[in-house]
Amino acid sequence: MDEDNQDVVLHDCFHFKETDLSYQLLKQLNTLRQEEVLTDVILCAGDKEVPCHRNVLASSSPYFRAMFCNNFKESFLTRVHLLGIHVDILTQIVDYVYTGEITIDSANVFSLMEAAGIYQYPKVLEACSAYLQGQLAAENCLGMVRLAKIFNCQSLEKRAKAVALQHFEEVAFSEDLKELSFTELAEYLGDDELCAEEEQVFDTLATWINHDPKTRQKHVHELLEKVRLQYVHPTYLFHFIVNNPFVQSSPVCKSILESVSRLLFSLSPAKGPDITPTWYVPRRYTSQEFLVIVGGRKSNQQTTREALLYDWRTQQWLALPKFPQHLYKASSVCLHNNIYILGGLIIDNKKSVVYNIPRNMWFRMETRMVKNICAPAAVIGDRIIIVGGYTRRVIAFDTKSSQFVKCADMQERKMHHGATVINNKVYVTGGRYVTSGNNIEDSDSFDCYDPETDSWMSKGRLPHKLFDHDCLTLHSIYNSPTL
Repeated sequence: MDEDNQDVVLHDCFHFKETDLSYQLLKQLNTLRQEEVLTDVILCAGDKEVPCHRNVLASSSPYFRAMFCNNFKESFLTRVHLLGIHVDILTQIVDYVYTGEITIDSANVFSLMEAAGIYQYPKVLEACSAYLQGQLAAENCLGMVRLAKIFNCQSLEKRAKAVALQHFEEVAFSEDLKELSFTELAEYLGDDELCAEEEQVFDTLATWINHDPKTRQKHVHELLEKVRLQYVHPTYLFHFIVNNPFVQSSPVCKSILESVSRLLFSLSPAKGPDITPTWYVPRRYTSQEFLVIVGGRKSNQQTTREALLYDWRTQQWLALPKFPQHLYKASSVCLHNNIYILGGLIIDNKKSVVYNIPRNMWFRMETRMVKNICAPAAVIGDRIIIVGGYTRRVIAFDTKSSQFVKCADMQERKMHHGATVINNKVYVTGGRYVTSGNNIEDSDSFDCYDPETDSWMSKGRLPHKLFDHDCLTLHSIYNSPTL
């Protein structure tokens, strides 16, 4: 055959693949098993016998492969007795091997996990883990963490621990918490994700020690170090913590509290020798976010003292206590569950100002992109998003690349509005807008910008038209934020 003809033969082919062959083959094997055709081994649990094919079992599990392929006595036996497994669980496992399906419920999940771990069926273990994650609650999450560690289910352990941290206010009163080891409790109390005030953190360690004071009192100073004492209310600190009998009996605890006292009352907190200065100790993460509007002007130009809170979960507006003064064009920030209202600052609308923390200095950024007037800014990740300002345009400044990126335009030319971020989305409230006839009108709009999809969506309306107001995100553990 010459070379040219050989090329034609080699390339003149058709590759066929039957996509459902494996499914049909498994289905037929299951029929053979049920009819006890060509079965060569019987698995026994109690008085129940389950005929199977050795090659199917060996192919499905490293456990059975080792049993039947390594000259163990089971490879020659007709009946193999499996210890420690209930007959119903064995039947379910064998059905899974031949069908790829299994039903998990509260009655069998733990037995299935044990069997899946012993006989090495990781997919069944994952399915049990997924089922248990759907059943997680404050009353069972600590037990789930321990269970997950026993079966090495990392996804279940991670999710159960997250629930424990998020719902710690309820978890702290559970009986399971009292049974934690010192190492386990210390890990929870020291976690930045713990959703609890520091006063409750101390109450929890005191409750844990009281459950078995003879063996646990020795850990009081190690647990006290997990309490971020700088954020404890002074009244609670000096009335309850200082006078706690376990604390009083520990010289190390007394030394820690003396350092905290010096830190709280010193004009130079950094001199505290035994404790990190307040500004270096992070406050724990919180569990809820709220949108808050403070002050502003209504349609009749009248200033207002009103403060409004929007709960994104219930999508309702709530009235907070009124501000002491009529307020508009002010700046505002949230810090440690409090809202601080600050005096305004006028900046050339063609320039941006950046504050650098390490150098403790202000820097002016010259740019032609930022010409917006009365446009709020919001931060998501590494981007500063500038919204409107007598224009529909929205732009984002990427602080890593030092470049501007154009975002989706708003529906209207807008100014004097508010903007803040909740769950990585920008919420824009009220303001004034330019009509098609170039008239300026007040707005009660409530819109949301999603940077992932680069799109805008209306979230309804404000309780009334409003502009020149403050809009910010309040982080709070409780449902009662304070002004």
